Amino acid sequence: MLRLQKAIADSGFCSRRKAEEYIVKGKVSVNGKKVTELGTKVSEKDEIMVDGNALLKQDKEYYVFYKPRGVICSTNDDKGRKTVLDFFNSNKRLYPVGRLDYDTTGIIFLTNDGEFANMMLHPKNNIPKVYIAKLSGVIDGADIKKIKSGVVIDEVKCTPDRVKLKSVDRKNNTCIVQITIHDGRNHEIKKIFGSVGHEVLKLKRESIGFITLDGLTSGKSRKLTTKEVKQLYAYANDTKRE
Repeated sequence: MLRLQKAIADSGFCSRRKAEEYIVKGKVSVNGKKVTELGTKVSEKDEIMVDGNALLKQDKEYYVFYKPRGVICSTNDDKGRKTVLDFFNSNKRLYPVGRLDYDTTGIIFLTNDGEFANMMLHPKNNIPKVYIAKLSGVIDGADIKKIKSGVVIDEVKCTPDRVKLKSVDRKNNTCIVQITIHDGRNHEIKKIFGSVGHEVLKLKRESIGFITLDGLTSGKSRKLTTKEVKQLYAYANDTKRE
């Protein structure tokens, strides 16, 4: 027996948190009866409907994708722009885990496993994400120290795990900086550097946890191995990790 919200997430329909919202709003039925109580137990034999859609059991898939610039991290786009799903031929209900801005490139996971998505995105797991940013101007030590001490963005203090100046282009008055964060709020990195007067000209996410873009080129993907998925769960649950 599984909790109803976990069964919905495991089906790939949505994350567990979203499943809980559907349940509370009365949009879930089990064997034809509306269910609004979180924690209701169900079995594999039960027929579950979410917002008028019957859940279909499907094998779980996990992908690492190198998102190109100009691609939307969504399952569809009302403006007709290319989405991450345009690069996949899977018959599964895949969706991106989190997001990257339209003009940001780099690593993102896609899956049909809501539980995995929820685990990767939950703030308590502190999963580090490493970015490389090209900035206007040359950032100095004082600004780096200020960023490391924490910057208030949208009334929330954001404290990067690491900030390192990688290179300087004096001729074009730009620099390359590596920054590691563990939350990932909307436009967070652009706002962090903007707070000290530097515009982000280019931004690339190089890794999530211990998974990198090694072996991938822009627009390409690969499946996460079973071992990697298990290691990501263990990594997220490692409370001793710094």
